[in-house]
Amino acid sequence: MTHETTDFGFRRVAKDDKQHLVEKVFTSVASRYDLMNDLMSGGIHRLWKRHFVATSGIQKNHRVLDLAGGTGDIAKLLIPKVGTEGHVVLGDINQAMLDVGEARLIDAGFYGRFCCRQMNAEQLPYDDNHFDAITMAFGLRNVTDKQQALNEMYRVLKPGGKALVLEFSKVNQPFLKKLYELYSFKLLPEIGHRVTGDRDSYQYLVESIEKHPDQEQLKAMFEQAGLDMCRYQNLTAGIVAIHTGFKL
Repeated sequence: MTHETTDFGFRRVAKDDKQHLVEKVFTSVASRYDLMNDLMSGGIHRLWKRHFVATSGIQKNHRVLDLAGGTGDIAKLLIPKVGTEGHVVLGDINQAMLDVGEARLIDAGFYGRFCCRQMNAEQLPYDDNHFDAITMAFGLRNVTDKQQALNEMYRVLKPGGKALVLEFSKVNQPFLKKLYELYSFKLLPEIGHRVTGDRDSYQYLVESIEKHPDQEQLKAMFEQAGLDMCRYQNLTAGIVAIHTGFKL
């Protein structure tokens, strides 16, 4: 066991414990994950995800890793873009989430056009220069060592490949920020408790958003990983942001 600590929401926990604690949250909510996202974003997460994939630059024949892909929302949008000659890997550390995602993708008619693989974002089970693109939507803030995850994304990207992260970020309009914080900290955990009976998971997710690096900090982490041409696009006044970078 290491004596190093890290954030788990607003708590400090041993680094070795965070993965287990996050896994417990997502195992608890796997069957209700989309409902959680609808509650957290008012349903707007579906529009954010569509924009994320539509502007990704991912093309037919590409090999794409959807990291922390959970219940398959992003993979479902990616598979038509890569076509029958491309391939999408749905990767997540949590098997319960993968099980939901696999069933949904098969139900959508995509059998044979994707694979699911349990993996840790900090230790990707692939050789260097393997993927044309890596996507990660609403997963990076739950990783214990975010910088290591970005380093791994860079490693397994092919030269010319692109890393894309969609994540909650920092609101850039003061008035909206106050309303957003009121909703997040006062209302959302209570809604989660009443709808799903799981207040603690919602409380953690709200706190994890607050502790996540802001737009400029995450851009700097992309650059530290070795990625070039790094940039970000704010959506909905910075409630979320899309960060991108290339391996040249």
